[in-house]
Amino acid sequence: MRTEKDNSEDTLKIIGYIRTDFPEKFGIPRQAGLVKDIEGYIELLPPYNDMKALEGIEDYNYLWILWKFEVDKREELRVRPPVLGGNTYKGVFATRSPFRPNHIAMSSVKFKEVKEIPGKGPVIVVTGIDMRDNTPVYDIKPYLKYADSHEDANNGFSPGTAKRIKVEDEKGLLETFGESGSNVREILSLDPRPAFHNDPDRLYGLTYKDKNITFSVSLDTLFVHSVE
Repeated sequence: MRTEKDNSEDTLKIIGYIRTDFPEKFGIPRQAGLVKDIEGYIELLPPYNDMKALEGIEDYNYLWILWKFEVDKREELRVRPPVLGGNTYKGVFATRSPFRPNHIAMSSVKFKEVKEIPGKGPVIVVTGIDMRDNTPVYDIKPYLKYADSHEDANNGFSPGTAKRIKVEDEKGLLETFGESGSNVREILSLDPRPAFHNDPDRLYGLTYKDKNITFSVSLDTLFVHSVE
């Protein structure tokens, strides 16, 4: 029989870090796959940065990534999910809140390729990410359609689809991102603001790659003000 003391001695090993174009948490999609083409890669630490650890991974097209929520070290029994407006409490185990007994997150991402980067060894390139740059990774597992996909699953109190709003970019400022402009537009369409914010005069700043985007939101429209 395991005891509380036994559990306290358990540790999680960081096997690598994910590299993305999100230097900050604000603006990151709240779930994996909401912006399907956002790309990142997992940089593995020794001894896992070896092709032996990745043998056969190319046989799968989706992966599970277990990673670390980087939040204040607090635990909650009840949290306020953003999908309910940030004012309604639910039990922590009925949500995906980062304020958990252990700050472990899991994301289903699409596998793209394994490639060699000089000085880093083989890295795993994935798309549909929802992680900040330099996020610690605990584990990688293949996604199995027969076991991980449930046709009769419901969404509980969460909506069936992610809410999206219109993005107004009259000056064409998002074009400065080049081919990534469509991804940035999708990120903004998910309305990055906290769920309880509703001030049309407030300006927000979102950093993607090396640029900062300022915007405001009025009703169901987001207005891009600047890209610097």
